[in-house]
Amino acid sequence: MSALAWLIPCALVLGGAGLAAFLWALNSGQFEDLEGAGWRAIQDDAEERKPPNAG
Repeated sequence: MSALAWLIPCALVLGGAGLAAFLWALNSGQFEDLEGAGWRAIQDDAEERKPPNAG
């Protein structure tokens, strides 16, 4: 029973920290462009990956 005395407050604190982090991400615009990151991952950017001139 004494384990519950510190497990329950720890769980509440960690849950509150998770909620605070989610609300911070929501307010800072982290979820504005949900599809853009997926398209950037598959975008062909071969022009940016050209090897340097060896000469």
